[in-house]
Amino acid sequence: MDVLDRFTWLKNSSFLYEGDTTVYLDPWGVPDGAQQADVILVTHAHYDHFSAEDIERVRGEHTRIATTADVAKELSGSVEIVSPGDALELAGISVDVVPAYNSAPGRQNMHPKANGWVGYVFTLEGTRIYHSGDTDAIPEMEAIDCDIAFLPIGGTYTMTAEEAVDAVHKLGPRIVVPMHYGFVAGTPKDMERFKQLVPDVTVRSFEPTNPFEQR
Repeated sequence: MDVLDRFTWLKNSSFLYEGDTTVYLDPWGVPDGAQQADVILVTHAHYDHFSAEDIERVRGEHTRIATTADVAKELSGSVEIVSPGDALELAGISVDVVPAYNSAPGRQNMHPKANGWVGYVFTLEGTRIYHSGDTDAIPEMEAIDCDIAFLPIGGTYTMTAEEAVDAVHKLGPRIVVPMHYGFVAGTPKDMERFKQLVPDVTVRSFEPTNPFEQR
């Protein structure tokens, strides 16, 4: 069993990791009775990434939460406020905080660089994993060291499948997990297209626990 076998795709960019620790990434569409979180990482304030209701569903007394200042002010209790360039440790997991923003013409107002929204690079089971948040293929990706990259490929608000190829070239991961399709933008066809465009990279696709809303 490898590290990705312990991941579950909930919907859109929301993933759950269940190993020695339980980690939620942008929790949204969390089912009732879900495992309590050790760590929650939230990339930015848009509704399809930040759901206070879902966070409270899995938050426990000792849950560590990291997110941006605009999200943190909507949450009660202790929250780690992060910005691009930060590094921290949460429940024994090392986390690097990296920028996430739109650079493509026509999208720059959706996720402006000035907002300070983020992605995360964290280590699980000796594997460096990058969850990009909502972003385009930005220059800062050249400096990100990761084994596995979770990348949006649905277009409209983030990279298209074609644009995500540039991100793969910048990052050089062994494995890519496509995300941000089938719900607010994009369809499973975008994922299949992306697979065709990166034949030399392992693409690991998941079936979401919430049914696709766009096909």
